[in-house]
Amino acid sequence: MIDLTLIREQTAVVREAMAALGATDAPIDRILELDSRRRALLVEVESLRAERNRVSKQIPQIKDREERELRIGEMRAVANRIATLDGDLGPLEEELQEALLHVPNLPDASVPVGGDERENIVVRQEGGMPELGFAPKAHWDLGPALDIIDFDRGVKISGSRFYLLKGMGARLQRALISYMLDVHTTQQTYTEVYPPYMVRRDCLVGTAQLPKFADNVYVDQEDDLWFISTAEVPVTNMYRDEILDAAQLPVHHVAYTACFRREKMSAGRDTRGIKRGHQFDKVELVKFVEPSTSMDELEGLIRDAEAVLKGLELPYRVVQMCTGDLSFSAAVKYDLEVWAAGCQEWLEVSSCSNFKDFQARRANIRYRTEGGRPEYVHTLNGSGVALPRTLIAVMENYQTDDGHIVIPDVLRPYMGGVERI
Repeated sequence: MIDLTLIREQTAVVREAMAALGATDAPIDRILELDSRRRALLVEVESLRAERNRVSKQIPQIKDREERELRIGEMRAVANRIATLDGDLGPLEEELQEALLHVPNLPDASVPVGGDERENIVVRQEGGMPELGFAPKAHWDLGPALDIIDFDRGVKISGSRFYLLKGMGARLQRALISYMLDVHTTQQTYTEVYPPYMVRRDCLVGTAQLPKFADNVYVDQEDDLWFISTAEVPVTNMYRDEILDAAQLPVHHVAYTACFRREKMSAGRDTRGIKRGHQFDKVELVKFVEPSTSMDELEGLIRDAEAVLKGLELPYRVVQMCTGDLSFSAAVKYDLEVWAAGCQEWLEVSSCSNFKDFQARRANIRYRTEGGRPEYVHTLNGSGVALPRTLIAVMENYQTDDGHIVIPDVLRPYMGGVERI
């Protein structure tokens, strides 16, 4: 969440940011009202406590019994008033905190102002577009023809937006995951984590999936355990309510998980193929850093995710999100989009975001320098990279005119030397 003091003292700046984000439902007025009431109550409580302390010290020195009993009675009334005000403060604090959870992060000054995705900026494009010399097939035709994707049985088992990977299709996905993890842990600076796929509600609040996006998350109601939509959630919450030593920073983690999303927000989009499903795999990169380094760490995060696409020799582009397409929790965000020759479109495979202290405030993750006071860390994350869209790009860009798929060189050791499907 953003700092309440910032909302109070720089209200115009916050309102301007909300307008740029298109966050018309951000409850800024309600927050200011609740904060004003809370501060008025606190002032009254502190004044009454000071009075009680002052008079309580005087009472033993009062020799007149009637006057002493009068003062004691007055202090009982003061104590009762304090108890009443404390009772009012609790629900007010809760309501204020709940309102703050519905305010998105403020965009960094570097983020271009724009209304929606049409005003995002393509920063650069890497890799040559494939020259196949024939009309390429989309993966929804190529996969079934090679018997490596089974849509019908996936739907039979679990319903729409589910599918099966079979044989070499399943092995190719496994190879991609292993390759990504090896890149990030052996060529880069990440420590691998294997986290739970289900988390407590507070973890999703910490990373800002709740309460805003509750409709998009699967939940076990009986135990109040929530299925993760990204490894960002459990990995970020590893350090929830902790104070890290500054010498530990930066902390870089990578995690492979299955991910689960109800996709209510994307109803009717990408219904064909495996571009958008309720269950998918992802390798996620998460960073915990000192605030002064977070923008440099973002540049490094983007390069780390790009390394996978460069190794696979896939054409991709880096796109900066404008304010109108910025996610709820990101202060600045860049997407990596890979080209899929069969679909003939750019597919997002990574969103690299700097959240600054937005998540750290919600999850209470701080660090301390020697002799210093605790401060909030900055958190970052990005996919390194996401499946199945990377799988789609490999299938479609590496297909041959006779309907086969050539295995990229870097994946062949993970495929047991297999060169084509």
